[in-house]
Amino acid sequence: MDTKHGSFFSSPARSRTTSHPHVETLSPLKEGPEEDSTTTCEGKLALWMKGSLNASSSSSTSSSDLRLLLGVLGAPLAPIHVSSTHPFPHLVIKGVPIESSSAQYILQQYIAASGGQKIQNSITNAYAMGKVRMIASQFETANKVVRTRNSSKDAESGGFVLWQMKPDMWYVELALGGSKVHAGSNGKLVWRHTPWLGAHAAKGPVRPLRRVIQGLDPRTTASMFINARCTGEKTINGEDCFILKLSADPSTLKARSEGPAEIIRHVLFGYFSQKTGLLVHLEDSHLTRIQNNGDEAVYWETTINSFLDDYRPVEGIMIAHSGRSVVTLFRFGETAMSHTKTKMEEAWVVEEVAFNVPGLSVDCFIPPAELRFTSVNEACELPLGQNVKTAVAAAAYSAQVSQSQKSHASNVSNTNWKVDV
Repeated sequence: MDTKHGSFFSSPARSRTTSHPHVETLSPLKEGPEEDSTTTCEGKLALWMKGSLNASSSSSTSSSDLRLLLGVLGAPLAPIHVSSTHPFPHLVIKGVPIESSSAQYILQQYIAASGGQKIQNSITNAYAMGKVRMIASQFETANKVVRTRNSSKDAESGGFVLWQMKPDMWYVELALGGSKVHAGSNGKLVWRHTPWLGAHAAKGPVRPLRRVIQGLDPRTTASMFINARCTGEKTINGEDCFILKLSADPSTLKARSEGPAEIIRHVLFGYFSQKTGLLVHLEDSHLTRIQNNGDEAVYWETTINSFLDDYRPVEGIMIAHSGRSVVTLFRFGETAMSHTKTKMEEAWVVEEVAFNVPGLSVDCFIPPAELRFTSVNEACELPLGQNVKTAVAAAAYSAQVSQSQKSHASNVSNTNWKVDV
């Protein structure tokens, strides 16, 4: 794979950006988070959704591989909560550890290189559309490599569309191999809809979509690393980079855990070019511990390495127009010879970007009507055994029933009873 351009697209065309896409050339697709939702977006926004998201009708990938690809790469979230309404802090050096003050200085340089704070603060909403290719390229056990697939021949093609709006609202739709994943946030909760789990809320605090910090949203990216530490330097694809590290706090990890699945850690490393000041690489790793009914604990480590490329200005803001991610799922525990490792790859090209789109409203980010209190732990997307999946689902269902009962009790207690005499 080309380490510079980071793509296994057969013939990557140069992407285009615009602040006023030609609506008449795009096929209509219903706006809103979910088919059964009552949400609608008026006007020409309904024509902006790319018709090719529905075009992927055939797939050469097995259903289990496709589910794994979409489950892990479809709509992953960033490690921590950040808000677009929080002002970016001024650089403080006195009384601050050198690792923290260095990180603040690097972020100030990143904001300047990305277009400057003034223009970034003027953005109220954003739109992006692009193409993706994904593949589950390798699976190995302790004894042998079970399967290796050719990236250029066997990859599945698809597309994505992404909307963002202040404060902290977003909606993404990604189609691949005849299946589609929807996910979104109304600023208060994050939800997702997959063909196999239906609509469900994500556990834990509201977090940004990881895809937006892959070179699409400098403001959110900078906010993500506000409390990071500078841990050193490293050369990435020939570029000398500063390394910033942040970790999810214990309360966030606890809120994301449920039943037999416990999120032990979630760490994000950002590699910022010393030459350009831009973010060129992200390394995202989280560890999940799963223990069911007294069985021996099993650990799943998910690592996503993303390389960002082809930065070009869009209305004064530097946007990465292409990139690739390499994902490793590593399962260990139980016995020394029972570990497995699965490798997945994604390449993407951003074709259109627009800011301050007229007519976009909060109605476009309303969660699906059937969501209610249902929430699902992120461990459900791992290729777990059926017993463990049942236990995780049972824990989610128990929490759902408990929440529903609390809501019902609250409604009853708040009812004004009146007797006519």
